[in-house]
Amino acid sequence: MPQAKIGVIGGSGLYSIRGLTSIEEVCMDTPFGKPSDSITIGQLGEVGVAFLPRHGKGHHLSPTEVPYRANIYALKSLGVEWLISITAVGSLKEEFKPGDLVIPDQLIDRTRSRVSSFFDGGIVAHIIFAEPFCPVLSQILYQTAKELGTTVHRGGTYVVMEGPAFSTRAESHLYRSWGADIIGMTALPEAKLAREAEICYATIAGVTDYDCWQESCEPIPIDVIIKTLRQNTHHIREIIKLAISSMPDKRQCDCATALKTAIVTDPKSIPIEQKEKLSLLIGKYLNEGES
Repeated sequence: MPQAKIGVIGGSGLYSIRGLTSIEEVCMDTPFGKPSDSITIGQLGEVGVAFLPRHGKGHHLSPTEVPYRANIYALKSLGVEWLISITAVGSLKEEFKPGDLVIPDQLIDRTRSRVSSFFDGGIVAHIIFAEPFCPVLSQILYQTAKELGTTVHRGGTYVVMEGPAFSTRAESHLYRSWGADIIGMTALPEAKLAREAEICYATIAGVTDYDCWQESCEPIPIDVIIKTLRQNTHHIREIIKLAISSMPDKRQCDCATALKTAIVTDPKSIPIEQKEKLSLLIGKYLNEGES
């Protein structure tokens, strides 16, 4: 199986990465089912990169239907340590304009129909999630976007809604009253699962429109949103290409050891089937606990 140190999960509008060489398409299965689609693995310069379209080729999976656990598990099994997530969002603030990019640093979870953890069925783990995005990777993405002359905002609170319908106006005003900056549908449970898998995870959020809180304006038609989305995608491709060349050789952040103190279940009490199912994530820690 080919390996890749860096993963990219493409959101709405980004279904491939240009410039990859030595490309191989890998169809995978995991203990959590199949990922959204086959994973494209190749080289960008001298770096191995794995690309996965979150909604599948042709965008046939809704935000609720995305197999988040399978996606993260599959990327982990390929050796991914750094994961760049691409997502389209609406703006909840005047200063976050359509066409801008945001590197968020906080999340509010408003999803309700998604499994958000690898840990169940006899094993419990409580990850630290106060800072849901990797600060090292987020800074690399921000600095790269600045170097390319893109209008980009560092930091911001991202509300993750269930979808697939957009917000009501009352909901949009509520999120603004909470101090949230952008709203989208896919950063969770993706970010939680990446942390459980000890993968450094950060998001490039492309603002497509103002959410419906602007009562003086009519909601923007979907075709206009798609047009802005395509413009954002051009910038995002360039950011990814440059950011990949800036990744550190070794990780020094807490993401890399997120499970070290998170597993609270006595190893002797964990069912054998769960040990086998989660060995990719917890094997090194169970071996320590049982020795």
